[in-house]
Amino acid sequence: MHRIEDYALIGDEQTAALVGADGSVDWLCLPRFDSAACFARLLGDEDNGHWRIAPDGAERCVRRAYREDTLVLDTEWETSEGAVRVTDLMPQRHRAPDVVRIVQGVRGEVRVRSTLRLRFDYGSVVPWVRKEDGHRVAVAGPDSAWLRSVPDVETWGENQSTVSEFTVREGERVAFVLTWHPSHEPRPPLVDPYSSLRHSVTDWRAWAGRCRYEGPHRDVVVRSLITLKALTYRPTGGIVAAPTTSLPEEPGGVRNWDYRFCWLRDSTLTLNTLLAAGYQDEAEAWRDWLLRAVAGDPADLQIMYGLAGERRLPEFELPWLSGFDGATPVRTGNEAVNQLQLDVYGEVMDSLSLARSSGLSAQPDVWALQSVLMDFLRTAWRQPDEGLWEVRGGRRHFVHSKVMVWVAADRAVRTLEENPGLDGDLDGWRELRDEVHREVCEKGYDPARNTFTQSYGSRELDAALLLIPRVGFLPPDDPRVLGTIDAVRAELGQNGFLRRYTPEATAVDGLPGNEGTFLVCSFWLADALHMTGRTEEARELFERLLGLANDVGLLAEEYDPVGGRLLGNFPQAFSHIGLVNTALALFGDEEAG
Repeated sequence: MHRIEDYALIGDEQTAALVGADGSVDWLCLPRFDSAACFARLLGDEDNGHWRIAPDGAERCVRRAYREDTLVLDTEWETSEGAVRVTDLMPQRHRAPDVVRIVQGVRGEVRVRSTLRLRFDYGSVVPWVRKEDGHRVAVAGPDSAWLRSVPDVETWGENQSTVSEFTVREGERVAFVLTWHPSHEPRPPLVDPYSSLRHSVTDWRAWAGRCRYEGPHRDVVVRSLITLKALTYRPTGGIVAAPTTSLPEEPGGVRNWDYRFCWLRDSTLTLNTLLAAGYQDEAEAWRDWLLRAVAGDPADLQIMYGLAGERRLPEFELPWLSGFDGATPVRTGNEAVNQLQLDVYGEVMDSLSLARSSGLSAQPDVWALQSVLMDFLRTAWRQPDEGLWEVRGGRRHFVHSKVMVWVAADRAVRTLEENPGLDGDLDGWRELRDEVHREVCEKGYDPARNTFTQSYGSRELDAALLLIPRVGFLPPDDPRVLGTIDAVRAELGQNGFLRRYTPEATAVDGLPGNEGTFLVCSFWLADALHMTGRTEEARELFERLLGLANDVGLLAEEYDPVGGRLLGNFPQAFSHIGLVNTALALFGDEEAG
């Protein structure tokens, strides 16, 4: 049985593949992150598509690692006859996406087997495969993929797969290149696999070298930044929440969602991460994606968009896939796109305020857009919504949503105070800010327990309440903040990590089953502890969180502290954003000193 932590990521900043510790590429969507998968074994079985290269008869590699400061993966195998290394990468594309897999003999003489089983449309379509000009060409409808090897090795068909078997000795190399393109277009130019490897290593190391952080755990921070870069859709600057869909939040459960889209909730934290780490170009690209995506009627603002800002993300189920470890249904698209989440208005306002104060290049009409958003919030803020966590149990007056409305008004007021030449209703927005603050403190706070609550009048708690001091709603030393941190830690804690809320309260959640601890929430707890003077506790928690990453430094959305396994879509941008931001908060001053 595969576990989520068995996988490593390769990608070309337009899509990504997951490579298992058994040498099999089990997930790849082409040509974009949100395209249909041609390898879907991750969510089904071998008949749904995969590509395995490994020594004949070997089950699992003995070690693997990324080359330092790159997204180039080396997987090493030991057998009784010798040792072999497989290097996997997706080079920066020019016209078409390529997967490059290079087999190199390390010691002795090893027999290696390659089994390529292409299945387009999420594993449901078996292509027609033919030989042409020394290639194996697979075609089905709009999809076409070409396989070649350098030097050429014999391939044949076997059980609707393309198979190769060959021997490598010490110092010998055999490279495979799989190239996708639309079936109605001519084959794109061939890439040289060895040149692609050299350029990929050089380019990734040059990019990683721009990181300004030089404090403790720099290697972990850089790995998280490389992961965020790999989850960026280069043509538009959008960053997907994860490159996968339907990896379960509970083993065998139904909480299986498609995360191959761009969420506004991530915007401020992502922008802060990129700017603080020294990646201004990427920050500007993300800011520009955000502006294009949210342009239009503020009443139509969505919580998420497609890679280029697409608005229609209909949710479907794929019944022919058995699910990861039996967790069904497998879904594509995301119905939560139609939810009302008032917090996104605060996150957009906060992001654009941060962009302005950080000196990002000015964009026309940004302030006009912000003013329109504020006009909408004057009345809309009183509505209940589905909240940050996209619950499907009905709308409520979620406290975090109201706090983020306060953030929107606060950032609008600050912008006018700092830029008196701009037009805006300064007095009206101040009044809105004060009114929201009073209501949250009256209706969203439980004085008997000294804690803010998930929603007005509820007893449930929410890890998002930890963001109250971070966004400036109350100072860190306010007794209500201290009480909330302690309450959240006590009631939502599990083995030292945090759940985002209590899903057993199905009236709020609207879904059966449970879920793991939510990793970004645990990073938020570390941040809150640090802000309130408990830095040693924060650092201890941070160290424990680092220990949850898999052997190549990747984090999923959640962690099961009982089963000791990662859960949810993988790798998760939000988790890696949390890691970088917490490292900067904990060690930034130490680094500066």
